[in-house]
Amino acid sequence: MSKRAMNPSVSRYGPVAQGLHWVTAVLVLIAFIYGPGGSEQHVYSAARDAQRRLHETLGACVLALVAFRLAWRAFHRRPDPPAVARWMGVAATVVQVALYLLLFVVPLTAITGAWLEGHPITLLAGVEIAPLVARSHDLGAKIASLHTWLGDAILWLAGLHALAGLYHHFVLRDGVLASMLPAWMRLRASARG
Repeated sequence: MSKRAMNPSVSRYGPVAQGLHWVTAVLVLIAFIYGPGGSEQHVYSAARDAQRRLHETLGACVLALVAFRLAWRAFHRRPDPPAVARWMGVAATVVQVALYLLLFVVPLTAITGAWLEGHPITLLAGVEIAPLVARSHDLGAKIASLHTWLGDAILWLAGLHALAGLYHHFVLRDGVLASMLPAWMRLRASARG
């Protein structure tokens, strides 16, 4: 019996993988929108406290979700990639790896930058996580600045990822986008003309 026969191909991601994908995307977008941004004095001002707490809570959620998502991905079957030009397959892999890296690095740079600057991580419901590293304000400020740049980069890369999904659906018509959408959306790749 062939390996393919023992592990039949699937055409769609499962509901857990789909849910993790879309919840992560929404959390990243909301965290970006509610990122207080600006100088340290601006970010840690009393006027920005609720916004910062929401942003840091969302970032912590993204970090936890992406860790769970990678564990889930390791043990659950994914659809086989479509037959595309080699460069497209390589580009898709590069973008996916970069997105996963950024999903880890963006929250970790926020945490590290805040702690090195001497600030706790402040979450909703009054939860505070005190700095676990020795203070090094200048290094923390540099890492916080890197966090801002990487936060912008993840949005650009996610936008590129979304455009590629639309290209697969409307131009290649190969079912890639439909494979990540919930079944109730009934989006199917059109048959090639």
